[in-house]
Amino acid sequence: MSSFSSPKCFGYIFARGGSKGLPGKNLKKLGGVSLIGRAIQTALASHQIDEVFVSTDCPTIAAEAVRFGASVPCLRPAELASDTASEWLAWRHAIESLSPCCPDVFVSIPPTAPLRTTNDVDACINRLRASGAEIVLTVASPYRNPYFNQVQVDQRERVDLVMRNSQITRRQDAPDVYDITTVAYAAKPSAVLTRKGIFDCEVAHVEVPVERSIDIDTPLDFAIASFLYENATKQPVQAPTTEPTVTIPIRRAA
Repeated sequence: MSSFSSPKCFGYIFARGGSKGLPGKNLKKLGGVSLIGRAIQTALASHQIDEVFVSTDCPTIAAEAVRFGASVPCLRPAELASDTASEWLAWRHAIESLSPCCPDVFVSIPPTAPLRTTNDVDACINRLRASGAEIVLTVASPYRNPYFNQVQVDQRERVDLVMRNSQITRRQDAPDVYDITTVAYAAKPSAVLTRKGIFDCEVAHVEVPVERSIDIDTPLDFAIASFLYENATKQPVQAPTTEPTVTIPIRRAA
């Protein structure tokens, strides 16, 4: 963590207790570490983030956050922790709860993207400071392109292209588009406090690889993340130190 007194960069992890898609999601363990714990570890490893805070409505998550070294200034109000609550308003509440100590950079590090790296987070902070944008979000290459092969269904159950009038008939001719990921967001606190939402701001981006961008919201998402994590952390097994030394690669799952 940075030792500079100014300017300040605060990392925030937002982890409410309720989750319908994957109950207990933020406390589920990947590689023996909870998702909330992994997000905190990533933030603490940053040389740019000065303090790490957790916003939650759940005392159990709060205790886990403190165990991993984050601060929990207060529990989040119930009205900001429901399924329909605005994440943007939760961001605003987190910043306001630390008043008058306001950082120059606000960073959101969602627990649901556990395959991110600290470099991904730092890249967002650097991009915010260098670009003049009000917020930086992470993006990844999409599986489908709406200009070419995404459809929508109308009220009569008829299917048509999302971009019906694009005149594009080949994937190679489609403009580049990206999926927004939950790897990290870096923003100017003044924008969070005064704007209505992300796209009411001037937005810049950092692209991350698809394999680090998975957002866990369902049991299938968690299974995919677990598979990617386990395969990424496997290392070749070294034979005993006799001559000759043989490296035996571990077979990866098909």
